[in-house]
Amino acid sequence: MKRAFASGLVLVQILLLIGLLVLPHGTVWPVNGFVVATAIALIAVGVALAVQGSTTLGPAMTASPIPRDDAPLATNGVYAVVRNPIYTGLMSGGLGLVLIGSSLMHVVVWVALIGLLAGKTRWEEQMLVQEHPAYSDYAARVGRFLPGVGRIR
Repeated sequence: MKRAFASGLVLVQILLLIGLLVLPHGTVWPVNGFVVATAIALIAVGVALAVQGSTTLGPAMTASPIPRDDAPLATNGVYAVVRNPIYTGLMSGGLGLVLIGSSLMHVVVWVALIGLLAGKTRWEEQMLVQEHPAYSDYAARVGRFLPGVGRIR
């Protein structure tokens, strides 16, 4: 049941990301050079964070919120700055797609993605606390998605 729920969360996450890519463009705000440059920068930062986060995790990497058995706790590299750099990257890149999409539906899908990732993170962190005794201290020092923001006390 737990694995099925985790797989469902991953599937919804993928569908939301695909939605941001394929939704029709709107005209809610003008997509001028500044908006495009900002969107490209957000997407580039998002990709960089996701790649760095994935690379740092190594064998512990999984799309599932259920941690791999006996995987080490990553607290180095980009994980020394934020606890969930891959999710931060997805949110950042998603915001870039929202800017280019210029539609309310893009905004709704992006907000849904943020909500899903926030919930997925809270569930994952409960399991990480059980798996890694040092996780609570780490979470008290390092922000969840942004440096210093969302620390667990």
